Amino acid sequence: MRNTYALNLVTEESVPLGKLLPIIEEAVKGGVTIVQLREKRSTGKCFYEKAKSVKALLDRYDIPLIINDRVDIALAVGAAGVHVGQDDLPLVAIRKMLPSSMIVGISTSTMEEAKEAEKNGASYIGVGSVFTTKSKADASLLPKGDLEKIAEAVSIPVVAIGGIGLDNMKLLPINKIAGVAVVSAIMKSENPYDAAIEFRKYLE
Repeated sequence: MRNTYALNLVTEESVPLGKLLPIIEEAVKGGVTIVQLREKRSTGKCFYEKAKSVKALLDRYDIPLIINDRVDIALAVGAAGVHVGQDDLPLVAIRKMLPSSMIVGISTSTMEEAKEAEKNGASYIGVGSVFTTKSKADASLLPKGDLEKIAEAVSIPVVAIGGIGLDNMKLLPINKIAGVAVVSAIMKSENPYDAAIEFRKYLE
């Protein structure tokens, strides 16, 4: 059975569609198992058009599309789910808006947030930032050992996020977590296919 959350590709902000689609396709061919489309600065229309194109691509490979923050866009394009932060709509409210079959992920950085997320119906949690990251300037660093503690305290899948690259994968407790979320290490790679393959080697 495929682990949906093994290798999460989180897209970088505002990459033009003509450049974005080939990166995603190569990464998926290399082993990415789920894609989160993140567009915090785009207009609703632009985000929607991009999401529609990315979903059409991912459907060919049977890979789920997760929309960052925008529940309306996730519903509009028929995405597999949505990923939200602590300052977005509460999980309880989101669960009321979405079909029960849809994935709802939430970013967490403490034990309290993780347990609350599980209680309120999260499908999975993104836990971090595990390393320093340039992708999210306001992300605080997770204290050493907290990732393992959180993973042991909840029964839903835990995905490590934040500054993850091939150089620090070996520092993660791979056997305790469902997977990793990667941004720059794939998005900025000269060869997204090869990068994804290398990540999968660590995960397997």
